[in-house]
Formats: sequence, C-alpha cells, structure tokens
Amino acid sequence: MRFNHEEEENNFSITRYESMLRSNDVKFFDSDEFESIIHHYLENGKIAKAKKAISLGLSQHPSSVNLKLLEVEVLVFENRLDKADNLLAQLYAIEPENEEIYIQKANILSKQNNHTRAIELLMMALSYTNDAADVYSLIGMEYLFMDDFENAKINFMKCLEADDQDYSALYNVIYCFDFLEQHEEAIEYLNMFLNKNPYCEVAWHQVGKQYFDLEEYEKALAAYDFAIISDEHFIGAYLEKGKVLEKLKRHNEAIENYRITLELDDPTSFALLRIGKCYEKLGVDDLAIQHYSKTVHEDPLLDKGWIAITDFYMRKRDYQKALYYTNKAINIDSENVLYWKRYAKINNRLAFFEEAERGYRKAIELGNYELETWLNRSDILRFIGESNAAVQNLHQAIEFYPDNAEIQYRLAGLHYELQDYQKGEYHIRKALDLDYEYHIVLEELFEKIFNLSLVKNIISEYK
Repeated sequence: MRFNHEEEENNFSITRYESMLRSNDVKFFDSDEFESIIHHYLENGKIAKAKKAISLGLSQHPSSVNLKLLEVEVLVFENRLDKADNLLAQLYAIEPENEEIYIQKANILSKQNNHTRAIELLMMALSYTNDAADVYSLIGMEYLFMDDFENAKINFMKCLEADDQDYSALYNVIYCFDFLEQHEEAIEYLNMFLNKNPYCEVAWHQVGKQYFDLEEYEKALAAYDFAIISDEHFIGAYLEKGKVLEKLKRHNEAIENYRITLELDDPTSFALLRIGKCYEKLGVDDLAIQHYSKTVHEDPLLDKGWIAITDFYMRKRDYQKALYYTNKAINIDSENVLYWKRYAKINNRLAFFEEAERGYRKAIELGNYELETWLNRSDILRFIGESNAAVQNLHQAIEFYPDNAEIQYRLAGLHYELQDYQKGEYHIRKALDLDYEYHIVLEELFEKIFNLSLVKNIISEYK
C-alpha cells in the first residue's frame, strides 16, 4: 500500500515520539512534527497524550504560536475558558492577523452561547484565512445554534463554493432546506450543484431523498440510479432505492437492492428487516420469518426486529409464539414500552388477564400515556375484580385527558357498581355533557348499570 510523503513523515514522527516516551530518552522534534503529533492525538480523542505532547513541544519551542493555539484548543475542550481566553489575548498581541486566534475566540464565545459575537469574529477570520470553506462552515454552525436556518444555509453554500468536496457542508445545506420544508428549492440547488459535479453520488442521493419526501417515487428512483452509476459501491443509494421500490410495491426488485448491500459490506439489521418485510408482503412466510430472525441475531437491541417477529405471529393468530418472542425481547430490554404494549395485548388475547394488566401498568410506568392503554388497563382491572384500582387508574388518566367522555362513562359505571351513587351520577352527567352519543360505552360495558331506572332517567334528560 502506498502512502504519500507527508503521511510517511507523520507516521515516522509519531512512531519516533512514542518510542521516546517508552525509553524516557528526550529527543528533539521540530515544531511542525509536534503539531502533527498533537493533531493525531486530538483526532483520535487521546486528550491526555495530546496535552503531554503540547507540554513537551512548548518546552522545546516556547515561542511557537501554533503549539500555544493547540493548547488553547485543549483548554476550550476542557471548558477552561478563562485560561484559554487569557492565552489568546497574549497570542493576539503577537500575531493579530492569525485567523486561528479569531476562530478559537469564536469557539469560546459559542460555548458561552454568545453566537452573534462568535459570528462577528469568524467574519474577521475570513479576512486572514487561506481556508475560507472551513470558516464558512463554522459560521453556518453558529447560525444553526441560533436556529437561523436561512443564514446557516447561505453560509454552508458559500463553504461549498470554496470547496465542492466538503460533503458535510452539503448535508448541512440539505438539512436546512428540509427544516424549512423547501423540498423544491433543495432539488433546484442540488441540480445546480450537479451541473458542476455530475458524478457526485452524495448529491444524487440527496435529490432522491427530496423526491421521496415529495412522494415522486419514479423521479427518486432515477436519482438513486444515477447515484449508483456514480459509485456502484454506494450502500446508502441501494438502501434508499429499496425503500422506493417497496413504495411502488415492486418487492422482488427491492429485495435485490437490499441483497446488494449485504454483498458490499457486513449485513445490516435494516437491510435484513426490509427483506423480511418484502417477503411477508409477497406471502413467502418462511423467508420472511427467516430474515426477521437474522435481524435480531445481527442486532438484538433493534426493537423493530423483535416487533416484526411478534406482529408476524399476531397476524397469524399464533399468540403463543408471539408471546415467546415478546418475552425474549423484554429479557433483552425491559424498559422498551413497545414490548410491554404487545405483551399486554397478547396476554389479553390468551385470557391471561393478570399478566395483561401487568403489561399495561408497565407501559404506563414507562411513559406510555395513550388513552387506549389507560382504558384497556381499567377494563381488565374491573374484570379481575379490582374495581377500586380501576377507578384510581382512570383518575390518573383524567390528568392527561380531562375532557374525555369514555373515561367519564367508565368512572360512572364503576362508581355505580361500587354503590357510590353520588359519584356515579356526577361522572355520568359529566360524560353526557362531553358527548351524549358515547353513552353506548355504558350500555356495552355496564349493561346492568345502564338498565337501572335512575341511570336511564339521567340519560333521558340529555336527549
């Protein structure tokens, strides 16, 4: 494998430096070598080693502004902003036209949420820098912090004008378009970009995503094809093309594209899951469940995989198998509310009512405050003879749904069953005020209560 000369020099410097540390034999490195060594450690997240290299570098080159700027970078990273600010003031007195001083000062101001002033300093840095693209990108990020997507977009565009290979800036431009819901404008911009860079697979990929959002699936398909022509190993384009083909109900072709991704790289749980979904749509159940099983084997923490298996068996009304896989999922992630909702529904279907109630209770504890969850738990609690607990459950539901008639009718029925007629009347009147037509709930769930003459008399008042 061939390396360019600069990479060879950097690797040699790092190897020589680490050899020095092991032997405790201090050797001389020029300031450029120290810079490359420190950058290497910073890029790899080895902050302690970077600080050690900065210290040694400054001991050998105490007047190096660039090494001191790297020290500032570490101080900012560690949130030691006052010390970083003082050092920058000293460096400014030495090199007032060094753009990195303005960039680091802007970084400090950004951390202090003074984004407007940070942008002003970055604009000053533009006057001195040879890398305008990087500065425009930083300005764009500051505008993003301020939720000013229009100005962020403009600066990321300027970044791309200076460096059309900066794909992170391209993604940020499209992010701004998406946030502003400017899909047509995004397509227009991407087409302009592609006129200059016709084989940019990332741009074609983004065009496809815009057309997908606009539900123009044939155009999306064409864009993904161009992305693949530009780079036949572009996994993202095959995955997105597969999604479009699913929308067009061309499931066999979708499977082909998902399979290509499995050949290009290690299997992904997403591709395996989508292949399973396609086979299920085609009615090939054995291959569907085979791929769902591969999905959870590949990524046991992917809830969509376990849910796909569970829902598959629920649709087949094979509730025992559905429960088996739901229990497996819960054993892996007992805090996933989607698993507990299915656990409750399946146990309810199997007439395991106490377990079903446990499932709904756990779902509520984990923050699932959907009306259906409260109502189902209430009905089960009543069925297993826990009427007081059902009442308490519904009162908790009222905090989230204060004007819901279904809750009020249930509370009315429960209070009448508990022979608390005053509360029963209060809740039935409140329910009737909210929605008269919904008194069918009382008739279906509390038939004996509904047929009481005192209840019928109250209902008749609201006709």
